Amino acid sequence: MAGETQVSEVQVQPKSSGRQKLETWLNRSMKIKMSDGRTLIGVFLCTDRDGNVILGNCEEYIRGPESEDEEPRVLGLAMVPGHHILSIHVDQPAD
Repeated sequence: MAGETQVSEVQVQPKSSGRQKLETWLNRSMKIKMSDGRTLIGVFLCTDRDGNVILGNCEEYIRGPESEDEEPRVLGLAMVPGHHILSIHVDQPAD
């Protein structure tokens, strides 16, 4: 029939608990320890199915952020390969 448009229904599936957790981490400060000894601190922007993480405003520490004699190297936007991640710490928001 002329002029008619067909509307299809889209089923929205509920979000998994893992996805909900990741969404709470968005735009939060995150510290990632890597297998080569480096520590990266930046803002969590996104991840992918392989566990790679994208950090914004990222700084790199060779000996760790606790070392007072080391200046961080500013990376800006950084992609952290998932297979090099040893641990992730997410700063909790102030209540």
